[in-house]
Amino acid sequence: MEYTRLGRTGLRVSRIGLGCMSYGNAGAGMHQWTLDEEAAAPFFRQAVELGVTFWDTANVYQSGTSEEFVGRAISRFSRREDIVLATKVSGKMHDGPGGSGLSRKAILEQVDASLRRLSTDYIDVYYIHRFDPNTPVEETMATLDDLVRTGKVRYLGASSMWAWQFAKMQHAAVLNGWTAFSAMQDQYNVLKREEERDMIPMCLDQGVGLTPYSPLAKGRATRPWGEQTARSSSDTVAKAFDRDADKPVVDTIHKIAQAREVPMAQVALAWVLARPVVSCPIVGATKPNHLADAVAALKLPLTDAEVTELEAPYTPQDNYWW
Repeated sequence: MEYTRLGRTGLRVSRIGLGCMSYGNAGAGMHQWTLDEEAAAPFFRQAVELGVTFWDTANVYQSGTSEEFVGRAISRFSRREDIVLATKVSGKMHDGPGGSGLSRKAILEQVDASLRRLSTDYIDVYYIHRFDPNTPVEETMATLDDLVRTGKVRYLGASSMWAWQFAKMQHAAVLNGWTAFSAMQDQYNVLKREEERDMIPMCLDQGVGLTPYSPLAKGRATRPWGEQTARSSSDTVAKAFDRDADKPVVDTIHKIAQAREVPMAQVALAWVLARPVVSCPIVGATKPNHLADAVAALKLPLTDAEVTELEAPYTPQDNYWW
Protein backbone atom coordinates (compact mmCIF):
# COMPACT_ATOMS: atom_id res chain seq x y z
CA MET A 1 0.00 0.00 0.00
CA GLU A 2 1.03 3.58 -0.60
CA TYR A 3 -0.07 6.51 1.54
CA THR A 4 -0.46 10.22 0.89
CA ARG A 5 -1.87 13.36 2.47
CA LEU A 6 -5.47 14.36 1.96
CA GLY A 7 -5.11 17.53 -0.10
CA ARG A 8 -3.02 20.06 1.81
CA THR A 9 -3.92 18.62 5.21
CA GLY A 10 -1.62 16.57 7.39
CA LEU A 11 -4.07 13.64 7.36
CA ARG A 12 -2.38 10.47 6.08
CA VAL A 13 -4.67 8.29 3.97
CA SER A 14 -4.19 5.09 1.99
CA ARG A 15 -4.10 5.66 -1.78
CA ILE A 16 -7.04 3.24 -2.07
CA GLY A 17 -10.23 3.66 -0.07
CA LEU A 18 -12.77 0.99 0.82
CA GLY A 19 -16.26 2.01 -0.30
CA CYS A 20 -18.95 0.51 1.94
CA MET A 21 -22.14 1.29 0.01
CA SER A 22 -22.62 -2.40 -0.81
CA TYR A 23 -22.63 -3.51 2.83
CA GLY A 24 -25.75 -3.50 5.00
CA ASN A 25 -29.04 -5.23 5.69
CA ALA A 26 -30.58 -6.11 2.36
CA GLY A 27 -34.09 -5.45 3.66
CA ALA A 28 -33.12 -1.84 4.33
CA GLY A 29 -30.98 -1.50 1.26
CA MET A 30 -30.94 0.38 -2.00
CA HIS A 31 -29.38 -2.41 -4.05
CA GLN A 32 -30.06 -6.07 -4.73
CA TRP A 33 -26.34 -6.86 -4.54
CA THR A 34 -26.01 -5.66 -0.93
CA LEU A 35 -23.87 -7.95 1.24
CA ASP A 36 -24.98 -8.86 4.75
CA GLU A 37 -22.57 -8.68 7.67
CA GLU A 38 -21.23 -12.22 7.32
CA ALA A 39 -20.63 -11.79 3.59
CA ALA A 40 -19.05 -8.35 4.07
CA ALA A 41 -16.65 -9.40 6.83
CA PRO A 42 -13.96 -10.88 4.51
CA PHE A 43 -13.68 -7.56 2.66
CA PHE A 44 -13.07 -5.60 5.85
CA ARG A 45 -10.45 -8.17 6.83
CA GLN A 46 -8.84 -8.01 3.39
CA ALA A 47 -8.74 -4.22 3.55
CA VAL A 48 -6.82 -4.36 6.81
CA GLU A 49 -4.42 -6.98 5.44
CA LEU A 50 -3.75 -4.86 2.33
CA GLY A 51 -3.24 -1.66 4.31
CA VAL A 52 -6.44 0.02 3.08
CA THR A 53 -7.05 2.35 6.01
CA PHE A 54 -9.52 4.84 4.48
CA TRP A 55 -13.06 3.47 4.92
CA ASP A 56 -15.97 5.40 3.41
CA THR A 57 -19.67 5.01 4.18
CA ALA A 58 -22.77 7.23 4.57
CA ASN A 59 -25.74 7.49 6.87
CA VAL A 60 -28.17 6.65 4.05
CA TYR A 61 -26.42 3.47 2.93
CA GLN A 62 -28.86 0.68 3.73
CA SER A 63 -30.73 2.93 6.17
CA GLY A 64 -27.74 3.23 8.47
CA THR A 65 -26.85 -0.45 8.65
CA SER A 66 -23.72 0.09 6.56
CA GLU A 67 -22.43 2.38 9.32
CA GLU A 68 -23.26 -0.29 11.89
CA PHE A 69 -21.32 -2.91 9.93
CA VAL A 70 -18.35 -0.58 9.57
CA GLY A 71 -18.29 0.24 13.26
CA ARG A 72 -18.31 -3.42 14.28
CA ALA A 73 -15.73 -4.32 11.61
CA ILE A 74 -13.28 -1.75 12.98
CA SER A 75 -13.51 -3.35 16.41
CA ARG A 76 -13.28 -6.85 14.99
CA PHE A 77 -10.45 -6.47 12.49
CA SER A 78 -8.52 -3.33 13.41
CA ARG A 79 -8.29 -0.47 15.90
CA ARG A 80 -10.16 2.81 15.70
CA GLU A 81 -6.91 4.78 15.69
CA ASP A 82 -5.66 2.84 12.65
CA ILE A 83 -8.66 3.63 10.42
CA VAL A 84 -9.47 6.92 8.70
CA LEU A 85 -13.24 6.81 8.94
CA ALA A 86 -15.49 8.81 6.61
CA THR A 87 -19.26 9.12 6.49
CA LYS A 88 -21.80 11.54 5.04
CA VAL A 89 -24.86 13.65 5.83
CA SER A 90 -27.67 15.15 3.72
CA GLY A 91 -29.69 12.21 2.40
CA LYS A 92 -33.12 11.37 3.76
CA MET A 93 -33.17 9.25 6.93
CA HIS A 94 -36.75 10.06 7.98
CA ASP A 95 -39.57 12.51 7.28
CA GLY A 96 -38.94 14.80 10.26
CA PRO A 97 -37.30 18.26 10.04
CA GLY A 98 -33.95 16.80 11.05
CA GLY A 99 -34.16 13.78 8.78
CA SER A 100 -32.45 15.22 5.72
CA GLY A 101 -30.68 18.25 4.32
CA LEU A 102 -27.99 20.48 5.78
CA SER A 103 -29.84 22.62 8.31
CA ARG A 104 -28.29 23.00 11.74
CA LYS A 105 -30.99 20.74 13.19
CA ALA A 106 -30.40 18.03 10.60
CA ILE A 107 -26.60 18.03 10.82
CA LEU A 108 -26.55 17.92 14.64
CA GLU A 109 -29.16 15.16 14.75
CA GLN A 110 -27.57 13.07 12.04
CA VAL A 111 -23.97 13.32 13.22
CA ASP A 112 -24.98 11.97 16.63
CA ALA A 113 -26.92 9.14 14.98
CA SER A 114 -23.93 8.25 12.82
CA LEU A 115 -21.59 8.28 15.80
CA ARG A 116 -23.88 5.86 17.64
CA ARG A 117 -24.10 3.49 14.68
CA LEU A 118 -20.35 3.64 14.08
CA SER A 119 -19.63 3.05 17.78
CA THR A 120 -17.12 5.89 17.89
CA ASP A 121 -16.89 9.35 19.38
CA TYR A 122 -15.40 11.03 16.31
CA ILE A 123 -15.48 10.94 12.51
CA ASP A 124 -12.26 11.60 10.61
CA VAL A 125 -13.80 13.01 7.41
CA TYR A 126 -17.43 14.15 7.45
CA TYR A 127 -18.87 14.79 3.97
CA ILE A 128 -21.96 16.69 2.99
CA HIS A 129 -23.44 14.20 0.54
CA ARG A 130 -25.08 16.80 -1.69
CA PHE A 131 -25.61 20.56 -1.84
CA ASP A 132 -28.74 21.76 -0.03
CA PRO A 133 -30.35 24.67 -1.93
CA ASN A 134 -32.88 25.19 0.86
CA THR A 135 -30.38 26.03 3.61
CA PRO A 136 -28.12 29.11 3.69
CA VAL A 137 -24.51 28.05 3.22
CA GLU A 138 -23.56 30.11 6.29
CA GLU A 139 -25.84 27.97 8.46
CA THR A 140 -24.33 24.76 7.12
CA MET A 141 -20.70 25.86 7.35
CA ALA A 142 -21.10 27.33 10.86
CA THR A 143 -22.62 24.07 12.08
CA LEU A 144 -19.91 21.94 10.47
CA ASP A 145 -17.30 24.19 12.07
CA ASP A 146 -18.92 23.57 15.45
CA LEU A 147 -18.53 19.82 14.91
CA VAL A 148 -14.82 20.26 14.29
CA ARG A 149 -14.37 22.55 17.30
CA THR A 150 -16.19 20.13 19.61
CA GLY A 151 -14.11 17.18 18.38
CA LYS A 152 -16.90 15.14 16.82
CA VAL A 153 -15.34 15.63 13.38
CA ARG A 154 -11.70 16.05 12.36
CA TYR A 155 -11.95 17.16 8.70
CA LEU A 156 -14.73 18.23 6.35
CA GLY A 157 -15.53 17.03 2.85
CA ALA A 158 -18.14 17.70 0.18
CA SER A 159 -19.55 15.58 -2.61
CA SER A 160 -21.16 16.01 -6.03
CA MET A 161 -22.13 19.59 -6.67
CA TRP A 162 -21.39 22.36 -9.14
CA ALA A 163 -18.08 24.11 -8.69
CA TRP A 164 -19.81 27.45 -8.05
CA GLN A 165 -21.74 25.88 -5.18
CA PHE A 166 -18.56 24.45 -3.70
CA ALA A 167 -16.82 27.82 -4.10
CA LYS A 168 -19.72 29.57 -2.37
CA MET A 169 -19.46 27.27 0.64
CA GLN A 170 -15.68 27.55 0.83
CA HIS A 171 -15.90 31.33 0.61
CA ALA A 172 -18.38 31.45 3.50
CA ALA A 173 -15.99 29.39 5.62
CA VAL A 174 -12.94 31.51 4.84
CA LEU A 175 -14.83 34.79 5.27
CA ASN A 176 -16.03 33.82 8.74
CA GLY A 177 -12.96 31.97 9.98
CA TRP A 178 -14.73 28.60 9.92
CA THR A 179 -13.28 25.23 8.93
CA ALA A 180 -13.23 24.79 5.15
CA PHE A 181 -13.56 21.59 3.16
CA SER A 182 -10.41 19.51 2.73
CA ALA A 183 -11.85 16.83 0.44
CA MET A 184 -14.16 16.55 -2.56
CA GLN A 185 -15.79 13.22 -3.38
CA ASP A 186 -17.16 13.40 -6.88
CA GLN A 187 -17.67 10.96 -9.70
CA TYR A 188 -14.49 10.72 -11.75
CA ASN A 189 -13.21 8.00 -14.04
CA VAL A 190 -11.92 7.52 -17.55
CA LEU A 191 -15.51 7.42 -18.85
CA LYS A 192 -16.77 10.34 -16.78
CA ARG A 193 -14.42 13.34 -16.91
CA GLU A 194 -16.75 16.34 -16.77
CA GLU A 195 -15.27 17.44 -13.43
CA GLU A 196 -12.10 18.40 -15.33
CA ARG A 197 -13.89 21.53 -16.58
CA ASP A 198 -14.30 23.42 -13.29
CA MET A 199 -14.30 21.34 -10.11
CA ILE A 200 -10.91 19.70 -10.48
CA PRO A 201 -9.07 22.93 -11.41
CA MET A 202 -10.63 24.56 -8.36
CA CYS A 203 -9.58 21.70 -6.09
CA LEU A 204 -6.04 21.84 -7.46
CA ASP A 205 -5.88 25.59 -6.84
CA GLN A 206 -7.34 25.35 -3.33
CA GLY A 207 -5.43 22.26 -2.20
CA VAL A 208 -8.56 20.13 -1.82
CA GLY A 209 -7.93 16.39 -2.15
CA LEU A 210 -10.11 14.35 -4.49
CA THR A 211 -11.54 11.08 -3.15
CA PRO A 212 -13.52 10.07 -6.25
CA TYR A 213 -16.30 7.51 -6.22
CA SER A 214 -17.01 5.15 -9.14
CA PRO A 215 -13.36 5.25 -10.29
CA LEU A 216 -14.14 2.15 -12.39
CA ALA A 217 -17.29 3.61 -13.96
CA LYS A 218 -19.69 1.32 -12.10
CA GLY A 219 -17.70 -1.65 -13.42
CA ARG A 220 -18.02 -0.68 -17.09
CA ALA A 221 -14.25 -0.02 -17.27
CA THR A 222 -13.46 -3.50 -15.93
CA ARG A 223 -14.82 -5.76 -18.69
CA PRO A 224 -14.94 -5.84 -22.51
CA TRP A 225 -17.72 -3.95 -24.21
CA GLY A 226 -20.96 -5.92 -24.30
CA GLU A 227 -20.31 -8.08 -21.25
CA GLN A 228 -22.91 -7.62 -18.53
CA THR A 229 -23.18 -8.43 -14.84
CA ALA A 230 -26.19 -8.74 -12.53
CA ARG A 231 -25.68 -5.13 -11.54
CA SER A 232 -25.08 -3.66 -14.99
CA SER A 233 -28.14 -5.37 -16.43
CA SER A 234 -30.51 -4.20 -13.68
CA ASP A 235 -29.12 -0.97 -12.21
CA THR A 236 -30.28 2.24 -13.89
CA VAL A 237 -27.17 4.07 -12.72
CA ALA A 238 -24.82 1.45 -14.15
CA LYS A 239 -26.71 1.43 -17.43
CA ALA A 240 -25.81 5.09 -17.87
CA PHE A 241 -22.29 3.89 -18.69
CA ASP A 242 -23.49 2.00 -21.75
CA ARG A 243 -23.33 5.00 -24.08
CA ASP A 244 -22.19 4.06 -27.56
CA ALA A 245 -19.68 6.91 -27.27
CA ASP A 246 -17.96 5.07 -24.40
CA LYS A 247 -17.17 1.97 -26.44
CA PRO A 248 -13.90 3.29 -27.95
CA VAL A 249 -12.61 4.14 -24.45
CA VAL A 250 -13.52 0.70 -23.07
CA ASP A 251 -11.95 -0.94 -26.12
CA THR A 252 -8.74 1.00 -25.46
CA ILE A 253 -8.68 -0.08 -21.82
CA HIS A 254 -9.11 -3.67 -22.99
CA LYS A 255 -6.32 -3.32 -25.56
CA ILE A 256 -3.83 -1.89 -23.05
CA ALA A 257 -4.78 -4.47 -20.42
CA GLN A 258 -4.14 -7.30 -22.88
CA ALA A 259 -0.79 -5.84 -23.87
CA ARG A 260 0.18 -5.42 -20.21
CA GLU A 261 -1.31 -8.82 -19.27
CA VAL A 262 -3.27 -7.31 -16.38
CA PRO A 263 -7.01 -6.99 -15.63
CA MET A 264 -8.80 -4.03 -17.18
CA ALA A 265 -9.61 -2.72 -13.71
CA GLN A 266 -5.93 -2.10 -13.05
CA VAL A 267 -5.52 -0.01 -16.19
CA ALA A 268 -8.65 2.07 -15.52
CA LEU A 269 -7.71 2.70 -11.90
CA ALA A 270 -4.08 3.45 -12.77
CA TRP A 271 -5.36 6.29 -14.95
CA VAL A 272 -7.36 7.75 -12.03
CA LEU A 273 -4.48 7.37 -9.57
CA ALA A 274 -2.15 9.27 -11.89
CA ARG A 275 -4.31 12.42 -11.78
CA PRO A 276 -2.42 14.94 -9.60
CA VAL A 277 -5.52 16.03 -7.66
CA VAL A 278 -6.53 12.50 -6.63
CA SER A 279 -5.67 11.50 -3.07
CA CYS A 280 -7.72 8.34 -2.62
CA PRO A 281 -10.18 6.71 -5.06
CA ILE A 282 -13.06 4.91 -3.33
CA VAL A 283 -13.33 1.29 -4.48
CA GLY A 284 -16.35 -0.86 -3.70
CA ALA A 285 -15.43 -4.50 -3.09
CA THR A 286 -17.88 -7.37 -3.45
CA LYS A 287 -15.51 -9.95 -4.96
CA PRO A 288 -12.09 -11.07 -3.65
CA ASN A 289 -10.19 -9.63 -6.63
CA HIS A 290 -11.64 -6.11 -6.35
CA LEU A 291 -9.34 -4.74 -3.64
CA ALA A 292 -6.38 -6.82 -4.80
CA ASP A 293 -6.66 -5.38 -8.32
CA ALA A 294 -7.03 -1.87 -6.91
CA VAL A 295 -3.87 -2.14 -4.84
CA ALA A 296 -1.99 -3.68 -7.78
CA ALA A 297 -2.89 -0.62 -9.87
CA LEU A 298 -0.57 1.42 -7.66
CA LYS A 299 2.33 -0.42 -9.28
CA LEU A 300 1.12 0.07 -12.85
CA PRO A 301 2.44 3.39 -14.17
CA LEU A 302 0.94 4.15 -17.55
CA THR A 303 3.12 5.59 -20.28
CA ASP A 304 2.37 9.00 -21.78
CA ALA A 305 1.37 7.23 -24.99
CA GLU A 306 -1.07 4.98 -23.15
CA VAL A 307 -2.63 7.94 -21.34
CA THR A 308 -3.05 9.80 -24.63
CA GLU A 309 -4.63 6.74 -26.22
CA LEU A 310 -7.07 6.33 -23.31
CA GLU A 311 -8.12 9.97 -23.30
CA ALA A 312 -8.38 10.60 -27.04
CA PRO A 313 -11.79 8.92 -27.67
CA TYR A 314 -13.58 10.67 -24.79
CA THR A 315 -16.80 12.46 -25.73
CA PRO A 316 -18.08 15.28 -23.47
CA GLN A 317 -21.47 14.66 -21.89
CA ASP A 318 -23.96 16.18 -19.50
CA ASN A 319 -22.89 16.09 -15.88
CA TYR A 320 -24.90 13.98 -13.45
CA TRP A 321 -24.40 12.63 -9.95
CA TRP A 322 -25.67 9.42 -8.41
